[in-house]
Amino acid sequence: MSVKTIPFNPVDTVWYRMDRPVNHVMVTSVILLDGPADFERVKATLANRLLYFDRFRCRVVEHGFPNPVLYWEEDPYFDIDKHVHHVALPEPGDKQSLLDLIADLATESIDYERPLWQVHVVDHVGQGSAIVMRFHHCIADGTAMLAVGNRMLDTSADAPVELDEGRRKKKRRGFLDMVIRPAKSVTNLAQTGVDALTHPQHTLGVMQYAAEGVTTAAGTALRSNDPHTPLRGPLSGKQRVTYSDPVPLDEVKAIGKAHNATVNDVLVAAMAGALRHYMVEHGFNPDGLSVRAAVPVDLRPPGQGEKLGNAFGLVFPQMPVGEPDVLKRLRLTKRAMDKIKGSPEAVVLLSIMALMGHTPKTTEDMVSGILASKASLVFTNVAGPKQKLYFAGQGIKNIVFWVPHAIAMSTGISIYSYNGGVSLGVITDAGVIPDPEIITEQFAKEFAVMREMTLHVQAAEAAAQTAEARAATSAKPRAPKAKAAEAEETPAPEAAHCAATTRSGQPCKNKPLPGSAYCRVHQPK
Repeated sequence: MSVKTIPFNPVDTVWYRMDRPVNHVMVTSVILLDGPADFERVKATLANRLLYFDRFRCRVVEHGFPNPVLYWEEDPYFDIDKHVHHVALPEPGDKQSLLDLIADLATESIDYERPLWQVHVVDHVGQGSAIVMRFHHCIADGTAMLAVGNRMLDTSADAPVELDEGRRKKKRRGFLDMVIRPAKSVTNLAQTGVDALTHPQHTLGVMQYAAEGVTTAAGTALRSNDPHTPLRGPLSGKQRVTYSDPVPLDEVKAIGKAHNATVNDVLVAAMAGALRHYMVEHGFNPDGLSVRAAVPVDLRPPGQGEKLGNAFGLVFPQMPVGEPDVLKRLRLTKRAMDKIKGSPEAVVLLSIMALMGHTPKTTEDMVSGILASKASLVFTNVAGPKQKLYFAGQGIKNIVFWVPHAIAMSTGISIYSYNGGVSLGVITDAGVIPDPEIITEQFAKEFAVMREMTLHVQAAEAAAQTAEARAATSAKPRAPKAKAAEAEETPAPEAAHCAATTRSGQPCKNKPLPGSAYCRVHQPK
């Protein structure tokens, strides 16, 4: 019996070989449902929609010596019952019980003799249920999994299990419009490199692209290692997971608009503040420090998500954990994120990973180790569906996912937006960070402080504008008017408290100076 095999692409090879005994390169996600899941309907939905993608029916095999090549091989013994499991939470069936189950699953390895995914249908999750899915990163990246989600999820509870092709195309157009795309300059650079390499007459383009690539690669390799903080340490292999309650996306956008920042800037700044509080709570003083995060940048051409696989580069922005002031931290975050938008780093590192996929595993391990030493965590932000969706007939309350913290890094942080809310998912190695819930709790507090400080700044600015307008009006000659006709003046609004935060990270209680958002102590220098 002949079995269909497809060679791995080089980048997927890198992700497959990145597994470590104490650090499996698995993506984990949970779909929280409003009510109890129908197990048979879930299984039928997966069979009809997930197995549409070849990779979920294929196992990984190696052929060749001494440098074996990886192949996707259709599993001749595929049985969906080996991949879809039915469990129930013990009493009280609360969030912590669910997190304990997911942590245990994330710690376990997977059967590498079968296709590299599994689903657990979990009953008794409060009044509802949950769908926990794990898949190996070599199958797909975030953009590709949005394409998978496009087929998996519905816009109504009564949608049929089977999708006709016309409806599939309609869903595909609507859902994938929500994918975060890379900065235009990065996309243009990638296209410049492709054009230069595929058209020999563009010799100057080749030279320019190669020079930028060599310079960027050298700069990445020569960076100093990230500082030793409570985020770094030897891995134990046991995973811990948690997630935050959603924060309103409209409020995130409002904060960004007030400070000329993006949604991503606001969320990264709140995350940096949460990491700072975690360090302080564990007796570490982060003042003056910054840590890097390895951040994926999607470089996939539009409309190519259903091909699955990995097509992203990495950038290493600085997280300003050493800045105690909330709004100053936001400004520093925006500056760091703006800097990477014009950088060729993502394109160059994708090219390096493609090259690594052709080298022996020992070479790949060495290069991966160098890259891992330059960052303390993996961070990704994915824009999900804007409206409420359904899975297997049940409404979806929320969707959370956890990105693997590859190589020697201990922490993976992922942000996912769904139906007007934004949730933070944190997965850590328990030997380094045994209490990641501190990070998600502080993320919520950090966001609340940022929102309050923004309101203070806006009130102070409004007061200053009103004062200026009054001064301009009083300077002009005014025609006499009857006292009875004079309008009663409204006092100018003033901020209740200074917009700064103290060194402990708490809002300053001092009253701001007239015309300023800050008190005497915190006046900008």
